[in-house]
Amino acid sequence: MAVDCKTEVAGAFRQIVTVDAHTLAADVGPTLGGQDSAPGPHDYFDVSLATCKALTATWYAKKNGIPLDRVEAHVERNDSREREGTYVLDVSLAFHGALSDAQKQKLYDVVGRCPVHKLMTTSTVEINTKPL
Repeated sequence: MAVDCKTEVAGAFRQIVTVDAHTLAADVGPTLGGQDSAPGPHDYFDVSLATCKALTATWYAKKNGIPLDRVEAHVERNDSREREGTYVLDVSLAFHGALSDAQKQKLYDVVGRCPVHKLMTTSTVEINTKPL
């Protein structure tokens, strides 16, 4: 898997991002000089957590015969202490379907261990930057 990112228009902030066969865009808001035409980098970081939790719940339910119809995930970001090293993401989830309380609880337990959650909270990430 590779991600490629390039400026769409010279001198502008908007980026066109390619992830395998998928094309996305990224931008920054007007306060930073962008046009807010697409999610920004922090948005995509937060999105990765929401989607990982939703997809993990769906995968687990399918694997274990749990009648999960759909998942809703809502992420609230508090980046007020990011410069001090604390970035807070509050995730709210709703599981829809003919689920027992025990099945819902199991899904909550499982999504607490989704791969992106673990990556964000327990891994050392090494980033090497070099010329392209």
